[in-house]
Amino acid sequence: MSPRDSMQAAYVLHSRPYLETSGIVDLFTLEQGKVSVVAKGLRRPTSKLRGVMQPFVPLHVHWRGKQPLKSLLVAEATGLNGIIQGSALMCGLYINELLQRLLVPHEPVPRLYVYYQYVLNALVASDDVEGALRTFEHKLLSEIGYALPIDTVLANQLYYFDPPSWSFEAVTSIDEDLRHSAFSGQQLLDIADDCYETPAQRSAAKRLMRLAIDHLTADRPLQSRRLFKKQ
Repeated sequence: MSPRDSMQAAYVLHSRPYLETSGIVDLFTLEQGKVSVVAKGLRRPTSKLRGVMQPFVPLHVHWRGKQPLKSLLVAEATGLNGIIQGSALMCGLYINELLQRLLVPHEPVPRLYVYYQYVLNALVASDDVEGALRTFEHKLLSEIGYALPIDTVLANQLYYFDPPSWSFEAVTSIDEDLRHSAFSGQQLLDIADDCYETPAQRSAAKRLMRLAIDHLTADRPLQSRRLFKKQ
């Protein structure tokens, strides 16, 4: 079987230098989830890979190796995803970092791959970027085993979200010190339906996703958030 007979759909999440002229590239693949490969000669000025192994470009790739770090053999762009720029670019870097940090290597998440393509298309078109971003965060949590437990929520009840126990606690009043983690049942039901049409819905969803993701990445703050703050 030739390499092209076993090519896999993929996107670049992140790359870093390796040895003098090579690079280690973290890929998000349709069939095997997150895969790390060594791209030999990637950093050479004449390398054809330099223009191909870029974030947000749809790829077909082939690698070999039995170790966790594979050797990249072939990488071809299958098209252009369009130009992502400005605040949309920051959002793209953010979702790439989320995938790099939270995905388990070689664990397929094909539905999340489809959601990723959806959010990239939204970033290119600048079409409801915030709604697409919240939807992706929500789907990501579900696909990696951290679905938000909203199924028993009542619309007219108040709740606190407690990240360590990954649960919502029903309350009768809101403590001012914990207001940032308080939500109405209706707000949570809107998030469950990925309904982000109003500013209030988007604000509540952003707060909840921040609480959840901050808990999962507490060991190391997200670098992309720092870039946001510098804009």
